[in-house]
Amino acid sequence: MLKKITLLAMATIAGVSLRAQTDTAGKTPAITSDTVKIGNIIILKNGGSSNTGTVHSDWDINIYRHNRKKPANLTTTWLNMDFGFNNYIDKTDYNSAETQAFAPGSNENWFNLNNGKSVNFNLWIVMQRLNMVQHKLNLKYGIGLEYYNFRYEEDIRYSKNPPAINLDEVIDYSKNKLALNYVTVPLMLNYNFTPQNSEFSSFGLSAGISASYLYNSRQKYISDETGKEKLRGDLGLEDFKLAYIGEIKLGPVSLYGSYAFKSMFKKGLDQTPYAVGIRLGTWY
Repeated sequence: MLKKITLLAMATIAGVSLRAQTDTAGKTPAITSDTVKIGNIIILKNGGSSNTGTVHSDWDINIYRHNRKKPANLTTTWLNMDFGFNNYIDKTDYNSAETQAFAPGSNENWFNLNNGKSVNFNLWIVMQRLNMVQHKLNLKYGIGLEYYNFRYEEDIRYSKNPPAINLDEVIDYSKNKLALNYVTVPLMLNYNFTPQNSEFSSFGLSAGISASYLYNSRQKYISDETGKEKLRGDLGLEDFKLAYIGEIKLGPVSLYGSYAFKSMFKKGLDQTPYAVGIRLGTWY
């Protein structure tokens, strides 16, 4: 052993070349009297002769990489975030008696949105992926919070008891938005095209549905006359939301989309919300 260590030190001082090799067979060679193993490093002794006929010993350092571990059958991630925009598909019949009772004198222009300021933010508290078939087909589920902000361009104003919407023709609002907050449980089937890759180089598609409960809704408006005001409570909105959801994963960043089954209003208006944006995190 002392002789081997001495030879190794001499070879290092002399500037012996190092060669990093990967065991293509996925196996570490057997340890013999001509090898020294330090962790994952195998040092091999190969005898030879110099040009002068002097016999010498060459020591090659070979680094053997262990096979990459298989992906876990169940993975859990925390605090993933979405940043995007929301809007709605408006199929309201503004000539119907029901619509005019809920929003007297309304037309589709009442509900025009400032698309650049109508934003969607989601915080996924915990998410899990369960392997179903060879780590390619997976089940993805979790729980989180969804925040929808509809920024109106017109001076419409909600009221409650009973719920209604009117156009304020007296006050000019500098800011007017409807905010909806949901607790949401998503459920998706995921196909991972690169199950052996890390989260930063993986590629996959997901599709499914989500179920949401509206735990808070409010209208916030600001004007010179009234300052900042908020109206909370029953604004005529549905308490539950079911939506189609999808995701395209490109490494650590994903593109997401959500489209509700039906209108977010109980009656009077037929406006179906949707959202698109970027998902950040490691929900892979």
